[in-house]
Amino acid sequence: MTNHSETTGPSESGDITRGAVPLGRSAHDTQVTLRTPAELADALPYLLGYRPEDSMVLVALHDRAGRGRFGGRARLGIPSNKDDWESAVRQLVQGLVTGGERRGVRPEQMVAYVCQEPAPGESGRDVMRRLMPLAQLLRTECGRLDVPVIEALCVSDGRFWSYCCPTEECCPPDGAPMGLPGTSVLAAAATYAGIQVRGSLRELRARLLPWETGAVEQEIALDGAGMALVPRILDDAFRAEVAEETITLAGRVIDRYAGATPVSGTHQADLRDDALLSHEEAATLILGLQDRTTRDRAAAWMEGDEAGPALRLWRALARRCVGPYGEHAAAPLTLAGWVAWSSGDDLEAREALAMALGADPDYLFARLLHQACNEGLDPESIRRCLRRERTEGTDRVPADGTATAGDTGPLHPAGAAPDPADGRAAASDARRRRRPRTADPADDRRPRSEGTRPRQAGSERTRPGSSRPGDTRTRAAKKAEPSGTGGGDPTTPEGGRPGNGPNERDD
Repeated sequence: MTNHSETTGPSESGDITRGAVPLGRSAHDTQVTLRTPAELADALPYLLGYRPEDSMVLVALHDRAGRGRFGGRARLGIPSNKDDWESAVRQLVQGLVTGGERRGVRPEQMVAYVCQEPAPGESGRDVMRRLMPLAQLLRTECGRLDVPVIEALCVSDGRFWSYCCPTEECCPPDGAPMGLPGTSVLAAAATYAGIQVRGSLRELRARLLPWETGAVEQEIALDGAGMALVPRILDDAFRAEVAEETITLAGRVIDRYAGATPVSGTHQADLRDDALLSHEEAATLILGLQDRTTRDRAAAWMEGDEAGPALRLWRALARRCVGPYGEHAAAPLTLAGWVAWSSGDDLEAREALAMALGADPDYLFARLLHQACNEGLDPESIRRCLRRERTEGTDRVPADGTATAGDTGPLHPAGAAPDPADGRAAASDARRRRRPRTADPADDRRPRSEGTRPRQAGSERTRPGSSRPGDTRTRAAKKAEPSGTGGGDPTTPEGGRPGNGPNERDD
């Protein structure tokens, strides 16, 4: 009942010259020298920590005593429309170059990759020819910024081609076969150094996508939970009680996951977790986490023995946001991204946070975390705040930066410059979602498109006992409203195709 597929784990930096590329020193003082296009092609999964699919990738190189060193890496999905290639290439190149400049390590050279599997009736060589203009755009854009591309490779159908090497003995027209995974000297050295290759982005995203089967029962449970919970969340007298019930239930499920018998394989593990979580429990947790204060309390399960089971729960809840509840996935996806980042898995963190923004582009906590993760910041500053809030339990500031009068201010990841747009987004979010429900029809003046489902305001308390409603949305909200009130805004579609999401960087 799950949907299974790529993430970026930590990767080692290395050195490179025009003829040889040493893949830098690890904690074990290991160094691997890459000399040929074949070795560069084999190195790509180890540079990213996963096998890229339907992607264009740039790897920055920095000179050091006559030798180069691998620097930042950036990946972007290949747009299906060729008219979008130029703008996507500009975004990818400028993002990597300007990101390096901000850190004082401007790239001096680049290695470019285009990776795509053949379509039905197409060969790998056909893919290489079709993507040749894209590789040329990468080389031209890098050259425009005075960063030459010393090698450009196409990887498709288990083979690779060089767009720069004219020697047929080295790079034949029909391509050269990629080595079997795990059989190269680089693979052995990476294993010894503890570098992990995670598979594909498609496999990773599938662990977070809504169910394709069993969705009807879960949607019914979500409808029922919405009818029961939304009126209580909207009532100041019961809002804190709902929050406590949500956190208590989440804690019980996390304990249940921690005590579950281990199984091998990610797909089997996800099936086991799904079986341990009932439809009603999932619905209650999904709706309860729409309250931002409750979500921030749940974010404190972020380290130690709690982190693994908590991450499994947030994945499972994201898979249960089926049908019209796709926008509700922003909360569990953001929690999954946060726990993954806090645990050192930048790859899953970036993917989960990008998917959260696909579910709700205005979800400010996901935006801040995604920016901080891409900037390579240390999550410890956020962990300290959440530890303090968990200990004190009062006067809490939601982690997405919203606050009421008297709060100390927004929580930004350490080192991240506050984005002026965040304040505007928060204000817009407040105007759009925090509308008190009254019996006066004039209270809600915004029209709703025919056939859309209403979005109900809920609790976004920044302090216990606050009466300000917040960001709880549910399909059942319309049934819970007093007669005479209007609906909310139409829900946002769940997001774009995998592979065409935000730029990924690993510096």
